[in-house]
Amino acid sequence: MTDTFTGGKDVTEILIRPLRYSDPVVRALEDELQQEYIERYGDPDDAPVAPDEFAPPEGQFLVGFLGNEPVATGGFRRHADHVAEIKRMYVSHDHRGGGHARRMLVELEERAAAAGYRRIVLETGLKQPEAMALYTSSGYEPTSPYGIHAHTEFVRYFGKDLDPEPAATDEPEPA
Repeated sequence: MTDTFTGGKDVTEILIRPLRYSDPVVRALEDELQQEYIERYGDPDDAPVAPDEFAPPEGQFLVGFLGNEPVATGGFRRHADHVAEIKRMYVSHDHRGGGHARRMLVELEERAAAAGYRRIVLETGLKQPEAMALYTSSGYEPTSPYGIHAHTEFVRYFGKDLDPEPAATDEPEPA
């Protein structure tokens, strides 16, 4: 299959499944992500994250699999009324460049919209230029700082309005 997000590079599309944030598969990928933060910033991310924040109906945590191998993660949680926050977006090193982060981002946006959110926000850092490029190319725009890193110089905040889920109708689609 050719993935339109990778400039024609042949890739296998990931299968995305919801898992509990406390699931051992998620914890292993979270450990990899925290190691990446240490390598890039010198410390793990100390932003508070509670597993129940990612539980439906106000949140969800997703894992992308290539076959049986977990390769990508991301979740959303309630940030404010009608606003979700994306957390813990990550693609393992060996699987970068295949469009998996973009696929995960789209899935998170769709599921957040289905949960009733009208806007989505996130934070990332200056030492993650590939993440900043992904978000800006996906329609995210700079937004006001929030949370424990609000006054941190190297953190950047982005937001995007979500398309509401189309209302279900009993009428057939026009031909």
